[in-house]
Amino acid sequence: MKNSILAIAVIALFAFTSCKKNAADSVVETNVTQAADRDAKTGEFPVMTFDEKQFDFGEITQGTPVEHIFTYTNTGKSNLVVVNAKSSCGCTVPTFTKEPIAPGESGEMLVKFNGSGKNQVSKTITITANTEAGKETLMIKAFVNPKEGAAAVPAASK
Repeated sequence: MKNSILAIAVIALFAFTSCKKNAADSVVETNVTQAADRDAKTGEFPVMTFDEKQFDFGEITQGTPVEHIFTYTNTGKSNLVVVNAKSSCGCTVPTFTKEPIAPGESGEMLVKFNGSGKNQVSKTITITANTEAGKETLMIKAFVNPKEGAAAVPAASK
């Protein structure tokens, strides 16, 4: 019994080692070169560099629409593609350059604010793009004064 188990083990060991193919022999040099080029480029992301990341409209009258253009440059090594831009509320509408931005080229993000709210108002615009982080943010703010004839907010009594 022991001899038959030993014989089966020797045959199995011989079968597994004799059929083993050297993996290095099957590697094609052109595939290695292509893989090296691909791996070298995976770290090349576009970089969205803004002239300014926040803008203050100052004092505006409630209901007065205002807008500002944020300019950005692709300072990375591959094309920049802006996929989406959303604001933190419906009173702010961003529109953006939809075409890919080549390295060294610039694009624009137009942000329109309808002047709603009162007192100090801040809104955030979140941009989804193919940058390394995947998201970029901009901010607008304004001090919104009530319209003429609107009831003023009473000062707190002492």
